[in-house]
Amino acid sequence: MNNIKTLIVVLLISVLFVLVACGDESGDDAESKGEISIGMNNWAENVAVSNMWKIILEEEGYEVTLENVEKAILYEGLANQDIDIGMEIWMPITDVPYYEEHEENINLHEAWYEGTELALVVPSYMEDINSIEDLSSNKEQFDSKIVGIDPGSSLMGLTEDVISEYNLDYELQSSSEPTMLTQLQSKMDNEEPVVVTLWKPHWAFAEMDLKSLDDPKNVYGDSENILYGTRTGFEGEHPEVVEWFNNFKLDDQQLGSLMAELNEADEEAEGAQNWIDDNQDVIDEWLTTDE
Repeated sequence: MNNIKTLIVVLLISVLFVLVACGDESGDDAESKGEISIGMNNWAENVAVSNMWKIILEEEGYEVTLENVEKAILYEGLANQDIDIGMEIWMPITDVPYYEEHEENINLHEAWYEGTELALVVPSYMEDINSIEDLSSNKEQFDSKIVGIDPGSSLMGLTEDVISEYNLDYELQSSSEPTMLTQLQSKMDNEEPVVVTLWKPHWAFAEMDLKSLDDPKNVYGDSENILYGTRTGFEGEHPEVVEWFNNFKLDDQQLGSLMAELNEADEEAEGAQNWIDDNQDVIDEWLTTDE
């Protein structure tokens, strides 16, 4: 009997040692994944995808911090090795001056969103208004007003050029993004005419039935793509992360719904987690590797 008791004690101790060893090993594995910093400028789409990737990477065993930075500081941080990843690099136009200053120390990668757009936008129920040129003969419908955003923004400046180039007898009303969206929603609730300044990517296109007006004179300019960039050396240290990010693509509906989740949630992380929970199949495709 004593031998049996001794054997049981020895077996229990052995099992305990195995469990402790496994726990230590899994802890070492998680630790070896390392720390990643993501530079995040305060644009809705950037905040959305940065918070989303923070959660995904942490689930994969990385420690992730989000660094709030302006665009110029983002590029300096990547070049100085202070930031690992920059999620929002607009090419081939907007960010060229920043990139050219630091291109020797920054690696550009795949585009995760294609086809940015600045535009005048109307509700889709306005079937006869499809081009900026259509506004001129329909100014009475719109009370000769275009609802804009913050004065001094590049979009407002370009819209002033649009009014001039198309000879529109319209007043551009400056306000703010939230005020513009409130007016847009109020008009749409009653199916009334309204034209606003807007851009893609934006959550409004996922939440509202809208259409951008054609710009035959191309005053708003050509569309761009949003890429991500890393500091030099990052890909060698974390090749799987670069592979995941190269797989990462969002269309208008996906990005719009992600931004909408953050917009509606009390906390940004909560909104990002809600979207992840509803789109795990998409995320699984991003995390597929060639191994």
